[in-house]
Amino acid sequence: MSEGKMLEGKVALVTGSGRGIGREMALLMASHGASVVINDLGGSVDGEGGDQNPAEEVVTEIKQAGGNAVANTDSVAERKGAETMVQAAMDTYGQIDVVVNNAGILRDRIFHHMSEPEWDGVIAVHLNGSFNVSRAAAPYMRQQESGAYVHFTSTSGLVGNFGQANYAAAKLGIVGLSKSIALDMSRFNVRSNCISPFAWSRMIGTIPSDTPEQQVRLAKIQQMKPAQIAPLACYLGSDAAAGVTGQIFAVRGNEIFLMSQPRPLKSVHRGDGWTPETIAEHAMPALKSQFYDLERSADVFNWDPI
Repeated sequence: MSEGKMLEGKVALVTGSGRGIGREMALLMASHGASVVINDLGGSVDGEGGDQNPAEEVVTEIKQAGGNAVANTDSVAERKGAETMVQAAMDTYGQIDVVVNNAGILRDRIFHHMSEPEWDGVIAVHLNGSFNVSRAAAPYMRQQESGAYVHFTSTSGLVGNFGQANYAAAKLGIVGLSKSIALDMSRFNVRSNCISPFAWSRMIGTIPSDTPEQQVRLAKIQQMKPAQIAPLACYLGSDAAAGVTGQIFAVRGNEIFLMSQPRPLKSVHRGDGWTPETIAEHAMPALKSQFYDLERSADVFNWDPI
């Protein structure tokens, strides 16, 4: 590894890397010596349409800086597309070392008005897409007995938000996917971790700003830049992160958090078993002190970003 280049000799596939956080990760990884497959469908925030220019522009930027990159415009939501983008890494560079599952769309709607297409589309890109790309790369990582997955989750799933049942379910599903990959592939020296990013992006830009409270919230988010997410992703893809697997991190400006994972908080037992009545009388009153409040992400992360 060259001095200051943590990904020298590695090949990374970054999905959704034509813009925003994905672009910043791809640029930083290339500057650290990685050859990068720039995957971006070039669609709108809600997943409609396609444009090859965003991916090609990032490839040009990397090459002009002396790095190596190739573009791919397939959809992560299609198994064949995922296989093609991984094959692009193998055909061009002969290996695949890092997969960053960053591609995403938003189709926000309050739950009782959410349509089947709005649900299916978000699940297809975020959750199915993360599986598709990870699965396509798995045989190569298994064979070479090394590799790193970096998946993108969200506090919409980890904590909660209004109007994002589809997105929250997909993002919490990605946490389960990442942990399963970490467990199943640890024997092959393959790692899997999640990042929950706080940063201004096209998707965040769709949040309504009709009230003073929403405007204040958006102003705080605008202070957090996509480039601040990239260093952790670069680190997690590098050999310096050996032994770091199955974890959930969050990045908020200059803050890095290690997020909790579900574990038992408190228990009650009754020697003669439970009835619905004794649960009401005994179990719930005993457990209630440990209940979680009905909070949103903004309630938990309620201080200004650093």
